[in-house]
Amino acid sequence: MLKNKKPLVVIITLFIVSFVLIPTFLVLPYSSASSSSSKVELVKTLKGMKKKVVHESAPTSNLSIPVFRSTEKKIEKVKMEEYVKGVVASEMPAQFEMEALKAQALSARTYVAKALERHTTSLPKGALVTDSTSDQVYKNEQELKALWKGTYKEKMKRITEAVQATEGKIVTYDGKPITASFFSTSNGYTEDSADYWGDKLPYLQSVSSPWDRSAEKFTAKVDLPLKEVERKLGVSLREEGAVGTITKRTKGKRIAKIVIDHHEFSGKEIREKLALRSTDFTLMKRGDIVTVITKGFGHGVGMSQYGANGMAADGKSYKEIVKHYYKGVTIATYKPNE
Repeated sequence: MLKNKKPLVVIITLFIVSFVLIPTFLVLPYSSASSSSSKVELVKTLKGMKKKVVHESAPTSNLSIPVFRSTEKKIEKVKMEEYVKGVVASEMPAQFEMEALKAQALSARTYVAKALERHTTSLPKGALVTDSTSDQVYKNEQELKALWKGTYKEKMKRITEAVQATEGKIVTYDGKPITASFFSTSNGYTEDSADYWGDKLPYLQSVSSPWDRSAEKFTAKVDLPLKEVERKLGVSLREEGAVGTITKRTKGKRIAKIVIDHHEFSGKEIREKLALRSTDFTLMKRGDIVTVITKGFGHGVGMSQYGANGMAADGKSYKEIVKHYYKGVTIATYKPNE
């Protein structure tokens, strides 16, 4: 009987060693000293997962933008991507090249991302942006339908395509949303931000924009009453012919300083006082009339819309357009929760 029991004892012993003692020995080294580090790693992992989930569950389409409607004097909350559609539709002709529309969508989204970052506004409490040129022109679906009537579906299809192609994307510099300024038409060059606003921003430099020369708004002529010009500028214009002496030009070939009747003005001052289309102008007195000829349309800083359309017609992508007008920038996904 004892001979028969010996193999059984061996088997039982091996079982205990294999399935009870060995696992215990393997676990012991990690059960004390390493337990805290394991917990730390787990917490880090969970935090990382949480951060990722926040970004995935909060795309720009879920952000509400409080827009102050200047006519109704009320705040309208609009989803981010719907807001971008309303801005692109209001700020750029829907028949423009698709890549130009995409570039405009990027600028519009970046503008409001910058506004969200600032957290300051002079608008009524609760509003982030207005619907006018003080920020970006915005029209909602009902307003666009009334404006476009029978062409609404066709035009909105193009706008929607441009916005969806860039959904969630903004233009950044050093990881932050830029001041994505834009304007209608250049005089062949864009303006350096320091020359127009006084603030030097590295991405808003003067660049060439030859595509504007064929734009319908490249040059314009207007006749102003002499007395109106004298009153608004506080000068007396007696001599016929060219008015004023240009003493300095900007990097963008616009007027920086001009002397009129012994008074020195900046080009921006003259533009604002006389409501001119740009700061690249000439003034000519003929009798009781002052004829003004301007080149370009708008402040000239940032992206030229007609220039963007010209670049797109030449086969340039929206990324190339954006990086031409905004120097040293990156196109990135907007992550509002960071």
